[in-house]
Order: sequence, then structure tokens, then C-alpha cells
Amino acid sequence: MLIKKPDDIRPSEITSKANYLSRREFIRAGSIAGGLAMAGPALSAVVPDERRAKLENVAKSRFSTNEKMNSYMDITTYNNYWEFGAGKFDPGKNSGDFDPLPWQITVDGHAEKTGTFDFDDFIKPYGLEERIYRMRCVEAWSMVIPWVGIPLAEIVKHHQPTSKAKFVRFQALHDPTRMPGQRQRLLDWPYREGLTIAEATNPLTILAVGLYGEVLPNPNGAPIRLVTPWKYGFKGIKGIVRISFESRQPRGSWQMSQPNEYGFYANVNPEVDHPRWSQATERRIGAGAFAPRIPTQMFNGYGEHVAHLYKGINLRKYY
Repeated sequence: MLIKKPDDIRPSEITSKANYLSRREFIRAGSIAGGLAMAGPALSAVVPDERRAKLENVAKSRFSTNEKMNSYMDITTYNNYWEFGAGKFDPGKNSGDFDPLPWQITVDGHAEKTGTFDFDDFIKPYGLEERIYRMRCVEAWSMVIPWVGIPLAEIVKHHQPTSKAKFVRFQALHDPTRMPGQRQRLLDWPYREGLTIAEATNPLTILAVGLYGEVLPNPNGAPIRLVTPWKYGFKGIKGIVRISFESRQPRGSWQMSQPNEYGFYANVNPEVDHPRWSQATERRIGAGAFAPRIPTQMFNGYGEHVAHLYKGINLRKYY
């Protein structure tokens, strides 16, 4: 694959003019996204301190798939969370003593409302929604997960990014004392990831704070993580502590570590193979060792909602 450094890529190559929302268009997009919840007044998000506590007043989302969900056991014991180890079962084994509260999130960059917020204050203005999403990992396995979260468009709108904000950068907690995976040089810690403003304000994008109607478990990114269901799993940064509005395209941790394998966009594209495996089919976790592999869908089946974001972009070149 042809790899260009961010400084070598012209804005016209990265995204179309339509994808850079003007301030007026951005506010309109945020208003639309905020109105997509079920009818009725939105209640403030409340996340209890206790593990596996039930989340109350969770609205259903029209974006949910009707596919069979993976079990709680599947989702919480087989996943990627390199801060707790490189093995698929490491997060479940190594995160049991991790206490995600108290927690703070810093919002900075090109925005009117910035600062450092306690977790409860950060999520309080928003309502919670359940989103049952197909999730695809780059290693060609997939799950169907019932997330509970907040549309990221509402959070972005609340912090009022300026016209200079073209991207949203996320940074995870760096705490090797409590996160054993960070004691190894697996990645350049802390974990970082980014989206365009248009991707961040797409109605599908959420910050998840729960799973199966309960508080988000440690192995899945407690207390808050990014969910972008049309992208590969490494775009789902966990344990977020910083959200930055930036004018230049940020580089994610895997993009920095292995740029020939992991690009900025990271859209599920069955026509572009990973250098070490095919992306054309996938294995649904929990379906059984002898279950047939299923064809991978473009944008993980969410093309009707997101394909317009990449109009005019060569998704083989900018993977």
C-alpha cells in the first residue's frame, strides 16, 4: 500500500469539502442527532458506582440491529484491551482490581467550552440510549453488542467547537501501576485515536458507558469508551480521559505503530485485505468452532448511514 505522512496529504485528498462541516452545518447536524432518540424528554445520564449496577431510564435506539446478540460472557471475556495485555482473554483476567472511579475527562483544543470535568458532570447533560451494534475486529472476528451510551454528536455540540476544529482526538488513561499491559512496550502509551468532525457527529457514533443495560465492565473500557460500529475495533478507544478538538489530522496508536497495516479511517472494507489476513469473511464469536464464516459487509453493514462521509475518497489508498 502507498503510505503518505499526514503533512504530505492535501486536504482535498483526505476528505471532500462537504465533510468539513461549517459552524452552522455542524450545529444543525448536532441538533438532528440529538433528536433521534425515542420520543419523550431526555433524562440526565446517571451511572451508578457499583459494578454491574443496572442503568435506569435507557431509551431504545432506531439504529439497533435485530441480529442475535452475543452473550455477556462472550463480550466481557474475549476482547482487545492492550492496556491490560495483548491476549484476547487478558483484559478479563487482568482488569478485575481496576477501579475506574473517580474519573476525570479533559476537553481542550478549538472549542468554546473546555476544562476538566468529573465523570458524573461530564455525562450529566445527556440521555442514555441502548444501541445494539454489529462490531467488527480487524482480526476477522465479530460480535453483536448491546451498548448503552450517549450520541457523541450531543457531546461535541455541547462543547461548541470552533470553525478551526476539523478533527476530534481521544486519549486514554496512562497508568502502568494499574494497567499491566502498559508496563510492556506494546505501543507508544497512552493509547490515542481520532475521528473527523463529520465522523464524530454521525448519529451512529457514541461514547458507551454501559453494556447489557448495566455499568460498563472493566474489560470493555470502563467507565467510558468510543464506539464507531462501521470501523474496525481499534477505533474503539477505551478508558478515555481527554477529548481534543484539533485542526490537523491526529495519528492513532496503531497508525503510529504499524502504518502499513492500520490507517486513519479504518473503515470495514472487505475488498482491502489486511497484510496478514483476508477481510472478506468473518467469524462470529460464540457461533461455535464449526460455524461457517460469514461475508464481511462494506462499512460493516452501516453504509446507508456513513458512505456519504467518504464520497470521493479512495478507500484503498486511505484505508
